[in-house]
Amino acid sequence: MKDMILLAYRDIKERKTRTALTLLGIAVGIAAVIALISVGYGFRQSVTSELVEMGDLIMVLPGEASWGEYMELGRFNDRDLKDVERISGVKEAAAMASRTEEVEYRGERKMANVIGVEPQDIDVIFGDIVNTEEGKGGRGLRDNDHRACQIGYSIANDYFDEEIRVNDRLNIGGKKFRVVGILEEQGGFKAGVDSGIFVTRRDAKSILGNDDISEIWVKIRNIAEAEGIADEIEERIDENHKLDDFASAMTMGSAIEQLNTVFGLLQAVLVAIASISLIVASMGIINTMLMSVMERTHEIGVMKAIGAKNRNVLSLFLVEAGLVSAAGGVLGCVLGVIGAYVISMGISAQFGMNIPAMVQPEVMLGGLGVAVLVGILSGLYPAGKASKMSPVEAVRYE
Repeated sequence: MKDMILLAYRDIKERKTRTALTLLGIAVGIAAVIALISVGYGFRQSVTSELVEMGDLIMVLPGEASWGEYMELGRFNDRDLKDVERISGVKEAAAMASRTEEVEYRGERKMANVIGVEPQDIDVIFGDIVNTEEGKGGRGLRDNDHRACQIGYSIANDYFDEEIRVNDRLNIGGKKFRVVGILEEQGGFKAGVDSGIFVTRRDAKSILGNDDISEIWVKIRNIAEAEGIADEIEERIDENHKLDDFASAMTMGSAIEQLNTVFGLLQAVLVAIASISLIVASMGIINTMLMSVMERTHEIGVMKAIGAKNRNVLSLFLVEAGLVSAAGGVLGCVLGVIGAYVISMGISAQFGMNIPAMVQPEVMLGGLGVAVLVGILSGLYPAGKASKMSPVEAVRYE
């Protein structure tokens, strides 16, 4: 085995350029797979960690809903809200009314999501992390506010050509509103807060023209009872509206399960696409090894003439293919780690989302193993061709 490795290494050194290109093809394929898997793990971790923090919340929608699909069937009313509040295990229930409306600021018009919610319910729905931005002044909404609004970070800084400040005026649905506060940037699962304009439910009624409820958010006392409470919420509301499957109550646990399924499928598709480069790399290995066999035909004949057996020649070329692919795998792992961090930083810079690059040791080992396996399988045909050569004809070959 030592002699085979030395002979394979000598041949690799003699054909540096060809070997380097073959090695690079493998490295690119492995790097793409490792980078995509690592960023995928990071994205999944980022989203699920936010959902875990909201484990005591249940989101109730008037329609058939699953994460990624939603068909609205109507709207909730105050009776639905009161019935939900009376369910055992429910700590608090908060109503939200929302609709996209035209918003005007200094002559510029944009469509934005207007959200009507009672001020004391904002923490129930979004949690304590939704705070007024430091250094901007301002405050949160109050029960007695009239024609006042609190706006998300994106509304204040990105939607209009000019930055919106506290005490500026917005025209929402044809009515003048004063900005009383600007929220901190949320990002991630709460990115909807950044692009929202929050008003009291009383003011929302004047804008939207009705007192309907588009969502109900429920905070429960015991996370372990979440699924049972969700089922009871659906039953109560379905009863009120005399319809089956009118309400969809989604716990954060079920959301995590569905998101994991979606992420798994998405990751599989991305890895399958990245694996195409491995197929191309395997073609490169086959080509390189076939060229090597042709160039070393005389050498193979001499080896057989002095006693080398078919399996010795086969092993020699397989070892050579394995060395090239292993080196490509190692380089691919290094490039994959670098690529994962570059993609992570790019997403953070472009979209403001903190997506960590989670490089798993088992992914690295798997990438290296796949590289070696691809190399050996690709080398089987050229190695088999070399081992079956007639020693007499090979020796005479020039």
